[in-house]
Amino acid sequence: MSDSLPGEFDAALYRSLYSDLCHFEENDLRQHYEIHGRGEGRTATIAVPRDRFLQLVPRGVSILEIGPFNQPVVFGNNVKYFDLFDCNQLIERAREIGLEFDKVPHVDYVQPFGDLSIVGERFDAVISSHLLEHQPDLIRHLQQVERLFDGAGLYFLVVPDKRYCFDHFIPESSIADVLDPHSVGRTVHNMASAIEHWALTTHNDPQRHWEGDHGKRPNDISRVEQAVHQFKSLAGGYIDVHAWQFTPSSFRSILEGLNRLRQTSLYPIRVYDTPYGWNEFYAVLQKQVDG
Repeated sequence: MSDSLPGEFDAALYRSLYSDLCHFEENDLRQHYEIHGRGEGRTATIAVPRDRFLQLVPRGVSILEIGPFNQPVVFGNNVKYFDLFDCNQLIERAREIGLEFDKVPHVDYVQPFGDLSIVGERFDAVISSHLLEHQPDLIRHLQQVERLFDGAGLYFLVVPDKRYCFDHFIPESSIADVLDPHSVGRTVHNMASAIEHWALTTHNDPQRHWEGDHGKRPNDISRVEQAVHQFKSLAGGYIDVHAWQFTPSSFRSILEGLNRLRQTSLYPIRVYDTPYGWNEFYAVLQKQVDG
């Protein structure tokens, strides 16, 4: 399956899309993209944006989608779903926050803390959209996903780019940040993640972020105080916040590092850059099989 995935940079496509590059040689095109094009959000692959990326998910194989909520990204008789809530609970949650619920799927596997170990089947591909950043223990999640594959399965990911979403002012996560919660077996979010998510975020309009308008840097201490109070009132219960802030480059670096450290057998074989006007990037991890 991995052989059919488009590359992260296609020189011919890049040249054809932008008239100012029509006379560039191939080496110059790559240099232009690295220096200018990536930061400008120029398209250099047929794999983006989201609708094109989702077309890369093979349809003739067994697939598990994790966390579909009210908007699954894949459909079919070969697809099963895992979520924290069952179908009726998802419909109720969507109603409560004013979202459409006509696409809420039947959930095959329900586990309120996201524990994938309850899934007894094996799959050829797994997909999740805006889910990875919510995992209290990222390494545990990756290890549980890799166990869903018999062979060299593929994990397709849609991940928010912290530069163009409400996480803009929150620092990028590091590999040290990722290793720490796994070392202590964290299963719920800590106070730091709760405060960041509830008190230190900004607007979530990707177009404004691309244009350099990130809003005012949050510095309202009363919001922090409220976040602390809210976190303590939950008494260790599960909360739904972002634990991780990535860019495409930091995501690749962290996943390559975790693979080298043998914390996961999943390796980033594709990390597609965030296209202009979007707040997400796209990645494909492949399970590395010995021998």
